[in-house]
Amino acid sequence: MASGEDGRVTAAVLIIGDEILSGRTQDTNLRDIARYLAVHGVDLAEARTVPDVHEEIIAALDALRTRYDYVITTGGIGPTHDDITADAVAAAFGVELYEHPEIIELIEARVRSRPGAVMNAAMRRMARVPVGGELVKNPVQGPPGFTIGNVFVLAGVPSIMRGMLEDVGPRLRGGTVTVSRTVRVEGSGESVIAAPLEAVAKAHPAMSLGSYPFFDGTQFGSNLVLRGRDPQELAATVAELIAALKAEGVASVREMEPDTAVT
Repeated sequence: MASGEDGRVTAAVLIIGDEILSGRTQDTNLRDIARYLAVHGVDLAEARTVPDVHEEIIAALDALRTRYDYVITTGGIGPTHDDITADAVAAAFGVELYEHPEIIELIEARVRSRPGAVMNAAMRRMARVPVGGELVKNPVQGPPGFTIGNVFVLAGVPSIMRGMLEDVGPRLRGGTVTVSRTVRVEGSGESVIAAPLEAVAKAHPAMSLGSYPFFDGTQFGSNLVLRGRDPQELAATVAELIAALKAEGVASVREMEPDTAVT
């Protein structure tokens, strides 16, 4: 796994589903997971999207779970024939699937609350969990997700996925939380700020410095986002960057307040 003495704990997201790749469904889960992980001191280091193809899910899962501390998958745990995430995860870990009794009880209770409803094969598909896996609570609706090894398997529906995340957080071994600050440059293009930004970035390799251009209808500029784990070094780097930009002739440059910073 990828965590080290620098306090960095890493994760990857594996988004599963033909509907995402086709554009029929817009993914918002990646954004929500990234924000959630950041609060727990876990860096989202990679994200992949794969179709509902058994072999491709396994290949991506094997690559990610050996490279990062955690992998979070979304999608493909529903009742239809193309919901094959559980099958692929079980295959990746070399174990069988079984119907988890707690999920069966949840489904049975739901069926009993609906007059005339009968548990069918599609419902039972959602009860399958890899041997050795543990359940991830679903406080919203429907069956829970599961976790096995360093992999968390969550639903693809955003509201349900966010609910499941609340049970994922306490299980994560968090690292040092990353702090971000934003320097706003107005009226100067990226060609002007490129050299000082590069110089500061090279002087602080442990920092992440990114440039995000904007045009608000009246003026153009860039939001320069600095991220790091040492608040004192981050503050000093912000001051260094502002000084370097002013020395380059940038007239309008300021640090934004945290609640208005664009990251």
